[in-house]
Amino acid sequence: MFRGAPLFFRETEADLIRVGKLLREGELVALPTETVYGLAADALNENAVRRVFSVKGRPFLDPLIVHLAAAEAVEVLAEVPPALERLAERFWPGPLTVVLRKKAVVPDLVTAGGGTVAVRVPAHRLMRRVIELSGCFLAAPSANPFGYVSPTRAEHVRESFGEKVPWILDGGECEHGLESAIVWLADGAKRARLLRSGPISSEEIEAAIGHRLVSGDAGNAEKTGAQPAPGMLSRHYSPFTPIVLREAGAKPTLRVGGGRQAVVWLRRPQVAMAGVEEFWLSENGDLREAGRNVFALARRLDAGGFAVMHWELAPGTGIGVAINDRLRRAAARA
Repeated sequence: MFRGAPLFFRETEADLIRVGKLLREGELVALPTETVYGLAADALNENAVRRVFSVKGRPFLDPLIVHLAAAEAVEVLAEVPPALERLAERFWPGPLTVVLRKKAVVPDLVTAGGGTVAVRVPAHRLMRRVIELSGCFLAAPSANPFGYVSPTRAEHVRESFGEKVPWILDGGECEHGLESAIVWLADGAKRARLLRSGPISSEEIEAAIGHRLVSGDAGNAEKTGAQPAPGMLSRHYSPFTPIVLREAGAKPTLRVGGGRQAVVWLRRPQVAMAGVEEFWLSENGDLREAGRNVFALARRLDAGGFAVMHWELAPGTGIGVAINDRLRRAAARA
């Protein structure tokens, strides 16, 4: 086992082969996806998966997403409903996770003891190549301590874990910067539910399956107390610095005598506010750019010595729904 400062692998085929070998041997490696960096392990190796939970401090009631190199591999792990073909053709590879009825080959540890498994085919070429070279299905939750802000760059993983995660594949900045959308398909297409918003909108998903998504929770898995999918706790993605939210376009209500305060806007403000430090997610308010920058800016400000952050919510359409979901969970007190 490597000891010392994390070793950064690069995009060379030789490095990717080494990463695949490490995963095949039961090691953990932080890998880039188009959403966020994941802490990857062989999903069928229970000892490796257990180490993922241990390193992250993740409770066993929170299931993991299993990443595949191709859609055809799903049938090894899960029962495949007809609706999956339509979703896979439209969105895979890409930032969409589906929850299906699992097969016995999937360890209960991966699924929090439940009868369903979350799977997706990532779009990041390095992630898919590593899956191919490893010969494994990869469980890969976000590569950060449980509940903290998700990592969108390799250095975020190093900052969070140090030598606890000694192997990191540096694939640059993540394209989306927000975790995948999650759709519950375990009860068939007519009872499909959006469990977590993401870069793919509910309207796009509905267009692909040909009908509206059902509202309401999917329910916990077989009375285990487990979550039906990851990222659904009321408090999650949270920096240590308190966050105060405000509606899109509203000015912040500042604290008097409350120390340094950061004000975050969707777009660069035309007029500067006095007495505060201002930041923005996009020069022109582009929501895709804003989503890509949310977690990176949250990490930067969390290390900046601020007493509080005032964040502007996005318009509640398209990817703005996913941005607001992450911000509301990050701002939750419990």
